[in-house]
Amino acid sequence: MAEAQPKIKIFVDHRETKNHVFLHLKDTDAELTCEQLKTGDFICSDRVVVERKTVSDFVQSMIDRRIFRQVAEMKECFEKPVLIVEGDVSRLFSDRDVHPNAIRGALASIAIDHHIPIIWTSDARETAEQIYWIARREQSDEKRSVAVRCPEKKKTTSDHQEFLVAGLPDINTKLGRNLLKKFKTPRRVFSADRKKLMKVEGIGEVKANKIWELLNSEYAEEKE
Repeated sequence: MAEAQPKIKIFVDHRETKNHVFLHLKDTDAELTCEQLKTGDFICSDRVVVERKTVSDFVQSMIDRRIFRQVAEMKECFEKPVLIVEGDVSRLFSDRDVHPNAIRGALASIAIDHHIPIIWTSDARETAEQIYWIARREQSDEKRSVAVRCPEKKKTTSDHQEFLVAGLPDINTKLGRNLLKKFKTPRRVFSADRKKLMKVEGIGEVKANKIWELLNSEYAEEKE
């Protein structure tokens, strides 16, 4: 008699249990464990974590820059993180008043700067099937184990400096590093005039003006 294959195991973030992806995963033969995950939505092996976003959520997370923090955290904790974007791709450039090039730039940054593959699915059922087959490939074919892990990384001075500079308008971690490489300290970045800012790779006239105006505008407290 052939030996029974062990069940595919998938860890699911507890916030995902109310959406249709979780319901479709329950239709598979996978063993689902719900926990509060520190990063990602679904853990498929000791090296693969999946972050799932609908098209509209992806655009919103790009606007508030949440996506860049999330992909950075996934990369810190797992060797091979994956981003799944679910929904009608044609709505990617029409759901919100965001320039298409900004969206293309965000996708390029995720794929190239963070080395995270992006998988597109049409609906929740397809997302669930994709997650299941990623887990099956990892655990059955590659014989990988499943583990919830994310070691605490001690923040360095450079980490804090990058975080500080990346908080400037339209500046991501990569551009923040470019600014720090050029000016050496955050103080010099904040003191630079428009012309000096524009000399940094990736900082054009528009970004330089936004940075300068933010740093030189008088604070006006909003009344509640």
